[in-house]
Amino acid sequence: MESKDVLERSKELQKSLAANAGSDHILRILNELKTGVKSSEEILRTTRIGIVVNRFKSHKDPTVSRLAQEIIKKWRDDVEKQKGGASPANGVKKRSPSGTASPVPGTTNGVKSSKPDVPLDQRDFKKDKVNISKTNQSTRDNCIGLIYNGLCHKQPDPSSDILSVAVAVESAGFSVLGPESNAGYTTKMRSLYMNLKNKSNPKLRRRVLDGEITPEQLVKMSTEDLKSEERRVADDLLKKDNMKDSQMPQSEKSISTAIKCGNPKCKDKGFTVAYTQAQTRSADEPMTTFCEFLLIAASS
Repeated sequence: MESKDVLERSKELQKSLAANAGSDHILRILNELKTGVKSSEEILRTTRIGIVVNRFKSHKDPTVSRLAQEIIKKWRDDVEKQKGGASPANGVKKRSPSGTASPVPGTTNGVKSSKPDVPLDQRDFKKDKVNISKTNQSTRDNCIGLIYNGLCHKQPDPSSDILSVAVAVESAGFSVLGPESNAGYTTKMRSLYMNLKNKSNPKLRRRVLDGEITPEQLVKMSTEDLKSEERRVADDLLKKDNMKDSQMPQSEKSISTAIKCGNPKCKDKGFTVAYTQAQTRSADEPMTTFCEFLLIAASS
């Protein structure tokens, strides 16, 4: 199955998920992927099909969930075998004719292990021994590291999967806000890192890793969009409380027909007056009466 065919199946799966399609349709597509895809790091990176299939691991139908888990495990094992078979015996990296290393953008070279060897709350790209040099531009590579650190926090996902998403997020951000010298680009990458690592918003990390939020969508999300639902509710309550605190207390108005309008045209004609009283002078002085004529019998 070629990349374009895999992409078509990926779109079908995403539509099925959005439309809450039946299990039979989903199982048919997953089985086609299981038998038709010859897993490689390149095809998984370019199609991002692994992220899409990964979302079905938590499907309500256990048959779908089990098949998705089998596919992910199979693909992961295939990639690990290819890495092991392609590694030089002496561990020396392949170099380009110029004598410098030739990292391929978006690949996961440099990942020592598919599973984290450190406590999940201490993960970062250095401890995971991940090679973030994917663009040959230090600023962009550092941003890949930032996004990786935000995504991996307290997550059990393999380093290769997280790195693939981090590279895609940085690439999407660079496309929208680049070049790397643009302050807007670096500011956005730092903002995404802080929001992704925010301990009060773990769902954001999960939604990005599971492909529910695509890299293209993530880099266009505002600060408000990135907030958790709990944070939004708390902010709304705080805003309402602040508005209440800022309002001056007002006395309840009384209605009177005894107070007369000073306009001669209103003499002996009906009108309604609402009034309040407040102590505007010293305590031994009479209170000031504020009148509001609700119905004027004659125009002034």
